[in-house]
Amino acid sequence: QAQLVESGGGSVQAGGSLRLSCAPSGYAVSKNSMAWFRQAPGKEREGVAALGLSGITKYADSVKGRFTISTDNAKNLLYLQMDSLKPEDTAMYYCAASLRSGYGYLSNDAYRYWGQGTQVTVSS
Repeated sequence: QAQLVESGGGSVQAGGSLRLSCAPSGYAVSKNSMAWFRQAPGKEREGVAALGLSGITKYADSVKGRFTISTDNAKNLLYLQMDSLKPEDTAMYYCAASLRSGYGYLSNDAYRYWGQGTQVTVSS
C-alpha cells in the first residue's frame, strides 16, 4: 500500500508563495494520477489540483492561475506551487494518489491513498 508524505507547509503573508511536496513510497508519480486537496476548519475537503496520467491538469476555479501542480519523475515527487496566496487558502493540504475509475479528478472520494497533510496558513 502506498504511503504519501507531504511537506512544505507553513505560514506566509497574503501575496506570498509556498511550494508543497508529496513523497510517495512504493508508488511512482509518473505512473499514476495524483492530486492535492485541502480542508479548512469547519469546511468540507475540496479538490485543488490534479494531474492525470495523460498529463491533463485540473484546477479548482478558486486557484486557477495561482497554483500549479507538477511532478519531478526523477525524484519521484509531486509538487503544488502556490503563488499569490490569499487568507482563504488557509487549510490543511493533502496529497492523494490512485484515481478510482469513474470518478472526476477533483472529486472528494476519487483517490485510494492519502497523506497526513501539511498546514498552510496565510495571514492578511
